[in-house]
Amino acid sequence: MKGRTVYDTRRGRVCPACGWPAGDCRCSARLAGAEEAVPERPTAKLRVESRGSGRSVTVVDGLPKNVAFLEETARELKRLCGTGGTAGEGRVELQGDQRERLRDLLVKKGWRVKG
Repeated sequence: MKGRTVYDTRRGRVCPACGWPAGDCRCSARLAGAEEAVPERPTAKLRVESRGSGRSVTVVDGLPKNVAFLEETARELKRLCGTGGTAGEGRVELQGDQRERLRDLLVKKGWRVKG
């Protein structure tokens, strides 16, 4: 079975979907405009996950897959909770168990909160 090319010494990183160099990828240009619209009243699903080292992470899931919205939301929530975190595919992760604090903050912003 032949594997897909991920890196070519002449072209550098290669997109696994279309085979073009990552900088000239045809499918990423098409997907860049496909970000989800942010609803007027977003719904956030809160949960806590434990990492292998015993650390807990609060996950705000079910958010629209909009990069600018996720990064701004992560920045604001990290500042308000005084902790580190990251934004990803339709979710924001914050260090520690922040559910109670997040529930209050998000309801005040007019969001629907589950969990």
